[in-house]
Amino acid sequence: MLAEIGLISLKVIAGIVMLGGLISLIVPVIPGLTIIWVAGLVYGLITGFDWINGLLFLFMTTLMIVGNVADNLFMGGSARYTGASWLSIVVALIAGIAGSIFFPPIGGLIAALIGIFIVELIRLKDLRHAWNSLRSMATGCGWAFIVRFIFGLIMIFWWIVWAFVI
Repeated sequence: MLAEIGLISLKVIAGIVMLGGLISLIVPVIPGLTIIWVAGLVYGLITGFDWINGLLFLFMTTLMIVGNVADNLFMGGSARYTGASWLSIVVALIAGIAGSIFFPPIGGLIAALIGIFIVELIRLKDLRHAWNSLRSMATGCGWAFIVRFIFGLIMIFWWIVWAFVI
């Protein structure tokens, strides 16, 4: 009876952490997919892995890695596609991290967009091109969020199958 209550508590805690990770995907700098993955890892380490659980966790791991890589490709790649320099993309990344630390939850996104705009404006002295780079990075951020969110939902779905069905 006590062990069953402990298992239910573990499932509730893991589920809450996963939902927190899913919600944190709104802020580009917080690694929400990694948070979901760590909750699954801790759950697996405590309850044990068999070949089915291990396979589901491997799938969750793959989604986490691909989602984190895709995130960076969408955000930087979209801006780079419109001609933004690597310097402006790096400045946007640094500004995004700083903005997330000092002005959460959306300060990072705003700081990244301002960063790319200012660097491109200084670099090219062309307001239209700087605006296009900002808009392109914002579009990339939107697509990155959608991909991360879908991957997060899939990861949580597979954990639910693992924890409640199997």
